[in-house]
Amino acid sequence: MSPDRLQRINSMLDQRQPDLTVCMEGVHKSHNLAAVVRTADAIGVSDVHAVWKNEKMRVSGGSAAGSQNWIDVHNYSATEDAIAELKKQGMQILVTNLSDTAVDFREIDYTKPTAIILGQEKFGASEKALALADQDIIIPMVGMVQSLNVSVACSVVLYEAQRQRQAAGLYNKPTISHERRQRTLFEGGHPIFAKACQRKGLPYPEIDEDGQIVASEQWWQQMQMTQDAWQNIDDE
Repeated sequence: MSPDRLQRINSMLDQRQPDLTVCMEGVHKSHNLAAVVRTADAIGVSDVHAVWKNEKMRVSGGSAAGSQNWIDVHNYSATEDAIAELKKQGMQILVTNLSDTAVDFREIDYTKPTAIILGQEKFGASEKALALADQDIIIPMVGMVQSLNVSVACSVVLYEAQRQRQAAGLYNKPTISHERRQRTLFEGGHPIFAKACQRKGLPYPEIDEDGQIVASEQWWQQMQMTQDAWQNIDDE
């Protein structure tokens, strides 16, 4: 891994916000799925959750443009399971919904651990999500339409969350776990070896402060390569 790539990945990880996330409930259009993941990566969100109402779809391609490689997508078949997991992590659960109890999305304190539920394109959030959420939020509009595209709504809310968190200095305090950093450095810095580990069922090795692989001789033998040979290739 080059020093520039190592610096870029570490810089990204230093600003990740593991206690800020979105949960797509039944969102099924591929361009919306990809756009939400792309925005999440841009904001510094490390995990996205998705509830699939029918056949499970994969978040890939489209406008994500590789962002899915840096985001963990957690899949669920039931809304209550997704929300239960988010509440287990201490998240406040917000849902975009036009109701009498909804508040302007800018009135929310996003410096708290927060999960934002994004409902299905045509029908919005389900009754189950509305019942389990802590607060409905709205994005004020003065035109004839009453709702934004789901990926646009996601961007609007997440950038407000980013604004608040930056003002509070949360982007200056790395909070990503050591294990998550190591995994991301290996997968992002040494993708060929990462795929080989997945294929062979091998554990990931440690990555040192210079971005180099630290592994036993046995690990290198299972890779069918010596460490010296790899370093010679890497130096070329």
